[in-house]
Amino acid sequence: MNASLPFQWFARFATLLWMFAVAGWIVAPASAQTAPTDSALVRAIFDEVLAHGEAHENLRVLCKDIGHRLSGSPSADQAIEWGRQVLQASGADTAYVMPVTVPSWTRGDVAEASATLPGQEAQELRITALGGSVATPGEDWLEGPLLVVKHLDALDTLDATGHIVLFNRPMDPLLINTGAAYGGAWDQRGRGAIAAAKAGAKGVLVRSLTHALDTVPHTGAMGYEDGITRIPAAAVSTVDASMLARAVASAPERGEEVRVSYRMNCQDLGEVVQGNVVGEWRGTERPDEIITLGGHLDSWDIGEGAHDDGSGIVHTIEALRALNAVGYAPRRTLRFVLFINEENGNRGGKEYARVAGEEHEAGLRHVAAMESDAGGFVPRGVRMDATDDPVALVRSWADMLEPYNLHYFGRGGSGVDIGPLKELEPRPVLVGLVPDGQRYFDFHHTSQDVWENVHKRELELGAATCAALVALLDRHLPSP
Repeated sequence: MNASLPFQWFARFATLLWMFAVAGWIVAPASAQTAPTDSALVRAIFDEVLAHGEAHENLRVLCKDIGHRLSGSPSADQAIEWGRQVLQASGADTAYVMPVTVPSWTRGDVAEASATLPGQEAQELRITALGGSVATPGEDWLEGPLLVVKHLDALDTLDATGHIVLFNRPMDPLLINTGAAYGGAWDQRGRGAIAAAKAGAKGVLVRSLTHALDTVPHTGAMGYEDGITRIPAAAVSTVDASMLARAVASAPERGEEVRVSYRMNCQDLGEVVQGNVVGEWRGTERPDEIITLGGHLDSWDIGEGAHDDGSGIVHTIEALRALNAVGYAPRRTLRFVLFINEENGNRGGKEYARVAGEEHEAGLRHVAAMESDAGGFVPRGVRMDATDDPVALVRSWADMLEPYNLHYFGRGGSGVDIGPLKELEPRPVLVGLVPDGQRYFDFHHTSQDVWENVHKRELELGAATCAALVALLDRHLPSP
């Protein structure tokens, strides 16, 4: 045989292949045609959300047509059914309610206060009940001299008998991370009533947790302790708290005291059954591995819960819609969860984790979860509760995500609702969206947390970020 024949045959075959390819007669496999690069997928997601996004309109409906959604309230029931319907319409294979027993409490319609300062007439104070507080006795005025402290342990050496205690510790202005500043001041709201009651106080006021100096009181959850008298607890605006502290500091010079009166008619209504709303999109390759994205559906009842956490809710819904719209085919099963009761108990997050534990025993594995609960401001990146390898994986996407101004990839503090999933073994990768937080606590838990104060484009950027991160985790996170 001529030694040159094999080479001549190969050369002719290669030429034919090239001609067929140019003519379009050789078709690439379907997977190659329908699986864009990561960067192309991220670009498509952002284009879809920014051009055709429904997040802002969904938030308007949630805030304006339904309103606040305090756990146990009729409006929370309405929001749960709305969420189920919207998840189904946005592309979930199935949408259902996971029952959760939640507390039911109302602040009522009375929250009034005034202060009598030396040499002055009574001045009105801006207050609101802290979540879970008891009413003033007989829903009548509670009155007494004011004692001002900054830290709970200051009461260890003070006799507060018959007094109303004001905790007046501002959020630390030196902390750039406003969430850390909030966490550093939270104890006076969460446990202030316990410490004051132990010292003999009859009531407690807490400086609102915000860097803003304004006349808007900020509510939030507080707690009692068995065996300790339950005293009425209210938040007071930062302007009023500062004024009271100055007045108390100067009162001894005049041999007088500052006295405060307030009344509230809040009420504990027991417990009711509501639930987490779950939209499930079944995976095509690893359906027994689960990635969760969510926010919390409940909100405090003095605003509309637009930033906290209506934004996280519509981020979640919009991520589902956008991924469907760009033709994404999830490899794992994706769950889009609207958690209940984050604000005053986190029972929704705990119940979801309990069910996830049962699912693990049955062979389902929760490999990752992402949460949006830091407002609808422009996204900056994410925080992660994870081991070194998954953190390195997410950080490896930094160059790809840089055009979208996503540059922060920190550790710790991924979110309250997904936090209980840390107890699973193997432990899922937990990721929390990090928007710019400098103005978040201006609105947090206030009457100002309304739809009008959420910027449409910033909200959409957050939704696109959530969708992109979920898709990248789905594509690249190793199986446990």
